[in-house]
Amino acid sequence: MKICIYGAGAIGGYLGVMLKRGGCDVSVIARGAQLEAIKSRGCELRIGDEVYVESMPASQNPADLGVQDYVIIGLKAHQAWETAEKLRPLLGPNTAVVTAQNGVPWWYFYGLEGPYANRRLASVDPGNRQWDAIGPERVIGCTVYPATETLEPGVIQHIYGNQFGLGEPNRKPSERVQRLADALIASELKARIYDDIRDDIWVKLWGNLCFNPISALTQATLDIVATDPATRALSRNMMLEAKAIGDKFGASFRVDVDRRINGAAKVGPHKTSMLQDLLKGRGLEVDALVSAVQEMGRIAEVPTPYLDVVLGLVQQLGRSQGVYPTYPETEAPAPVAAPVHAHAS
Repeated sequence: MKICIYGAGAIGGYLGVMLKRGGCDVSVIARGAQLEAIKSRGCELRIGDEVYVESMPASQNPADLGVQDYVIIGLKAHQAWETAEKLRPLLGPNTAVVTAQNGVPWWYFYGLEGPYANRRLASVDPGNRQWDAIGPERVIGCTVYPATETLEPGVIQHIYGNQFGLGEPNRKPSERVQRLADALIASELKARIYDDIRDDIWVKLWGNLCFNPISALTQATLDIVATDPATRALSRNMMLEAKAIGDKFGASFRVDVDRRINGAAKVGPHKTSMLQDLLKGRGLEVDALVSAVQEMGRIAEVPTPYLDVVLGLVQQLGRSQGVYPTYPETEAPAPVAAPVHAHAS
């Protein structure tokens, strides 16, 4: 099985080493110091006291690697949009593209029936770039639960977790998803196939859409965001708005709001990925985690006053620090009027 990891960062490098150890023919697309390190000495993965080093073909140019059975996109959503056309040398007639990013995927409405079928999301795929260059029919949806960190070029530290969720956008079982799940399991990873991968996307997104921007705005760790009365209440209201949107599109939430927040609090003093990116001067994943949910709210005609305020603040924070926008400017959809509550003065 030929698998190319497009974006051999912390998660991509982890996947690459594990899949190679599991017997897959793995290659990686990387750049800069990461690419040079992998080419010269392989990719090193540290898990607890164990250290694994695997050599694999690595290039910045997909044409060097040829047609693959699977391409796993290990880039952040805005980076994946930027590189969509570059995937073409990797794609044969039967190549599957696995979208292993956080947030709302660009293909979300592909395979759905009814009035929302095949809608496009400008917030994560301006100009339909990925829809046209990759094609939603190639996609396998994926949720990523491991936490990893790049210690130095070519060296990945595994922190916790080894589970991945998989599913076809059309909600039908397929041999290609089963083969990929089998490959992950053979590589000592956990793989769960969902009847509708969107349900698992929502459960993961549910926390990310509030905890990430609130932590970036306050620089508070996850345990504080989830337990401080003010930030917990704000998180809860944003999650309730998101649930109303998900419900409108037929999503199923397998946990309730307070249980989801309590679970986040138990993680402890963890810096969310958006806070880490802000502190390191990297581009913020605002659009996939928050803007897309707002856009879906507009489509569903669900008011999102709490989400709108937090989104506006974190966008402005990103702009002031030079780490947003990550996509070309697009016209924001008109807001849906929220109910007005009178207060006694």
